[in-house]
Amino acid sequence: MSEAEARLFPLRPFVGASIAVIRGDRVLLAARANAPMRGVWTLPGGLVEAGESLAGAALRELQEEVGLTAEVVGVLAPTEIIACDADGRVRHHYVVHPHAARWCGGEPSPGPEALDVRWATREELPGLETTPGLAGTLAEAFARVRAPRSGGAT
Repeated sequence: MSEAEARLFPLRPFVGASIAVIRGDRVLLAARANAPMRGVWTLPGGLVEAGESLAGAALRELQEEVGLTAEVVGVLAPTEIIACDADGRVRHHYVVHPHAARWCGGEPSPGPEALDVRWATREELPGLETTPGLAGTLAEAFARVRAPRSGGAT
């Protein structure tokens, strides 16, 4: 059984972390390489490993997916992804904790979990197929990154 198949019809939600890396007026997006939502633009992220902090998971996934590092400046409102089958059984259930981050340097390149990567403005989002709730998460991320620095991530 593949890892993706093992996530079908879960007994409890899976916990994930993602990261909105802001560079000026742009945010880093990755096109998903795996189902569900293959080819859909979203934030780099993935499942939190046992013993790993949410921010640590977000930074690890950023490095693994696109080869980039960033400075986390805050945690954003969580996103729930719940999908049911035709019989009403829960097929997928993820609770994703996004993080706002500042770009520190370097250029991203797609890894095994990303078909492509791009720096996008918020004005470009309506023309892209994105994961549910991404626009709201990005509005919160841009506000957090532009807020005065207060001495570390919260």
